[in-house]
Amino acid sequence: MAVHEIRSFNRFYTNLIGALDHGKHLHTPYTLTESRVLYELAHAPRTDAADLRVELSLDAGYLSRLLTKFEREGLVGRAPSEEDARRQRITLTPRGREAATLLDERSREAVGSLLDRVEPEEWPRLTEAMRTVREILGAERPGTPHPAGPVLRGPAPGELGWIVQRHGAVYAAEYGWNTEFEGLVAGIVADFAQAHDPRLERVWIAELDGRPVGSVMCVRDDAPHIREDPPHTARLRLLLVEPGARGHGLGERLIGTVVDFAREAGYGELMLWTNDVLAAARVLYRRAGFTLVAENPHRSYGAELVGQDWRLPLQEGTVR
Repeated sequence: MAVHEIRSFNRFYTNLIGALDHGKHLHTPYTLTESRVLYELAHAPRTDAADLRVELSLDAGYLSRLLTKFEREGLVGRAPSEEDARRQRITLTPRGREAATLLDERSREAVGSLLDRVEPEEWPRLTEAMRTVREILGAERPGTPHPAGPVLRGPAPGELGWIVQRHGAVYAAEYGWNTEFEGLVAGIVADFAQAHDPRLERVWIAELDGRPVGSVMCVRDDAPHIREDPPHTARLRLLLVEPGARGHGLGERLIGTVVDFAREAGYGELMLWTNDVLAAARVLYRRAGFTLVAENPHRSYGAELVGQDWRLPLQEGTVR
């Protein structure tokens, strides 16, 4: 019975996904495998070819040919790894990031078209069913590979709301902050959702064992009446790692991803604002190269705090 149901579901899902594509993946020039490689490079910027092969279970020769094609088309660059010169570090070029952004947008549109068929009140049941399938079939068993570690990706539908909810809950539990802070986060997320430039502004979700466990955002920081192009200053916002997911290096990865994205987007500097009580985060900012440039005491979120501005130059000779 279980075999029959799984095969039946597989046929159903294959037909459902096939209806969204005609030839190339998501109506783009790329195959499904090429799209998977671009997605992985976009969401894990510091990727070695060997890690990419293992993560996507690809034949080494096939991946090498695919990367050669991408390099010829100006989508990726290859260089010796900083940790091991025998390994190749693969990075997306600006053109490659544009391709990955297009794929991400098409993927969201495709998922949105599927969700249009489902009543909103049924979404929790649908997502829980999908999570259950992943957890049961992806569970570790004797002789099976160890589950994949945390990954960084774009937000799925509903996860911008998750960022607001988890910031409110985590900061209330750990620092006693009131709903004023949750309101601040809601405003930041709403501004991003309503109007952002995907070339210059992004949100990342950290996922572990199929669940969101962290977030970070990169947005442009120029005043509304000053629209430099390329803009000079980016701002890192809404860094969060769930308490139960700490210890995997996710905070460092999320910060590094924002730094890489901002630099590749052409920003001259990256700024962030935090509070002195967030000691662990401040260690990560300093480790990433940020410098504390200003401190100001304030009373917010029901607490006496000291706000801090941190700055990281991104381009050589950046002075502002």
